[in-house]
Amino acid sequence: MRPETRYAKSGNVSIAYQVLGDGPIDLVLFPGFVSHVEVAWEEPSLAHFLTRLASFARLIVFDKRGTGMSDPTVGAPTMEERMDDLRAVMDAADSERAAVMGVSEGGTLSLLFSLTHPQRASALILYGSWARRLAAPDYPWGIDPERLESHLAEMTEAWATGEWWARDQRSPLDDERHRAWWARYLRTAASPAMAQNVIRMNTQIDLRELLPKIDVPTLILHRTDDNWIDVRHARYMAERIPGARYVELPGVDHRVWLGDVETILTEIEVFLTGRKRRPKRSVSVGVDSLSRREHEVALLASRGETAPEIAKRLVISERTVESHLASVYGKLGIGTKAELIRKARELGL
Repeated sequence: MRPETRYAKSGNVSIAYQVLGDGPIDLVLFPGFVSHVEVAWEEPSLAHFLTRLASFARLIVFDKRGTGMSDPTVGAPTMEERMDDLRAVMDAADSERAAVMGVSEGGTLSLLFSLTHPQRASALILYGSWARRLAAPDYPWGIDPERLESHLAEMTEAWATGEWWARDQRSPLDDERHRAWWARYLRTAASPAMAQNVIRMNTQIDLRELLPKIDVPTLILHRTDDNWIDVRHARYMAERIPGARYVELPGVDHRVWLGDVETILTEIEVFLTGRKRRPKRSVSVGVDSLSRREHEVALLASRGETAPEIAKRLVISERTVESHLASVYGKLGIGTKAELIRKARELGL
């Protein structure tokens, strides 16, 4: 079941957020440059990722102002506004103190939040992130300003087709269905102009001198061949944040829900709780927990049928198919269609 979307007031701006899970630790997910808390649940692998986080923590997700279901803004928000937005969401969710997980740009903002509101952040988890975005004489792995402008000039293509995102290093998991969803996700998350404004604002951030001042337990996760953020950004932070745990993972996918998601989830769970819990044996987990309709959808998907094809065959909406798939992925503990096909053979679906 998808969580209810609520709103927190940050000044005069309404910030959309959701809360799911009832674990003993509050975990706030600071999204990347754009997000949409409701469309996120239409992608089974992302739904699985969020559901697994909520299996060991009380997960709080939100859309930053100007993106998703939060109020639009004229131009990119300031750093102060963004910090206050997260504080407002935590207040509305009755979260006095939480671990903060930041993805990409969200990791950079999480670093800043831990410094500006040290009493509210109990731990930091940074995935695919950075302390400075642009290259400099002493920071050669940042993006070159001219290359950045070239990317931004092509951004409209991302909003139309999703193709712009990973053109140079195509992920084998970024299939036609996922690319169509990703393009829709971007369109609903922000306008191209707002996304450009956000990315340009990111180029003004440089937190390198503040890294030694981070005073909370920190986990840094990064894929070696990340096709968007060079891994040397993460290595740089790991060397300078006191006591940081650094885990480098194989893979090219910058989007956290693609690729070997389970390894990432295990690292996060162990970091926050000290252990990995074994799934409880109950009617809510495993193939026996699938409803009749979920079993039908899983069977057709495992045979290679797409969501539109399944919707037409079962005379239901495509969104309903995607919702059933998200539930199937969560119950079977998988995150990709390839895993579903393999699981189907193992279980005799």
